[in-house]
Amino acid sequence: MKIDLPALAMGLAFSLMWSSAFATARIIVRDAPPLWALTFRFAASGLIAIAVARALGQSWRLTRPVARSVVIFGLCQNALYLGLNFVALQWVQASLASIIASTMPLIVALLGWLFRAERVSRMGQLGLALGFAGVTLIMGTRLSGGTDPTGIAMCVVGATALAIATLTVRSVSAQGNLLMVVGLQMLVGSATLAVVAILTEPLIIHLTLPLTLAFLYQLFIPGLTATLLWFALVKRIGAVRASTFHFLNPFFGVLVAAALLHEHISATDIAGVLIAMAGILAVQLSRQTR
Repeated sequence: MKIDLPALAMGLAFSLMWSSAFATARIIVRDAPPLWALTFRFAASGLIAIAVARALGQSWRLTRPVARSVVIFGLCQNALYLGLNFVALQWVQASLASIIASTMPLIVALLGWLFRAERVSRMGQLGLALGFAGVTLIMGTRLSGGTDPTGIAMCVVGATALAIATLTVRSVSAQGNLLMVVGLQMLVGSATLAVVAILTEPLIIHLTLPLTLAFLYQLFIPGLTATLLWFALVKRIGAVRASTFHFLNPFFGVLVAAALLHEHISATDIAGVLIAMAGILAVQLSRQTR
């Protein structure tokens, strides 16, 4: 199945939306506690998704495998991955957070190779080496420039949690209840983060125009539109080909952070991004040939 022009447009739009979430999240955490902000975002997105799903006749009676995937992804993707990234964005640049997050396909391939004996071709192995080398180059530069190592560690743990969830849950069909499944995953993440937020964060929010705009953007663009666009892309060209667009995430992440937050991008950052992009693309292409 070839990638046609509509699929190309969908893939580019998804990658841009996904990458923009980090810059807008950094705006949010300036004026609101990160876990509370994410709790409210997931609650709102989840309720909207479920309401629309019910209006479309979708059921919340799920099979056991689908219910298991809802819990796993609600915890790993929404609570751990995004929760850790939102906390880290208090100290870590949005461009760096997006670059680390974009290594998720590399981590999936590496874990599958190490622990599940999944075959990785020479091109895939070269891609892994390039991808991690590019990210390591950027992280080393940022660490020497004073970036908080704890924040970087949180981003790495978050990407690893999402990779583990991806390996754990594969090829589970939503059976026509896609929007319902997405909404329920968000509510699982919201409930989990609410417990942690109650224990760790004071609920102090400075209601500003940038916070309001960034929250609404996150609610409807990365939160709902990008998720549905991703599943539509997977349905059109398949998960392996759709995943190829992840190689653009470091580029878009750095571009949006520079444009929206005026983050400084050095020549080393640019070199690291290009190396990481080449690595991610090589790994995804090796999966296609396999």
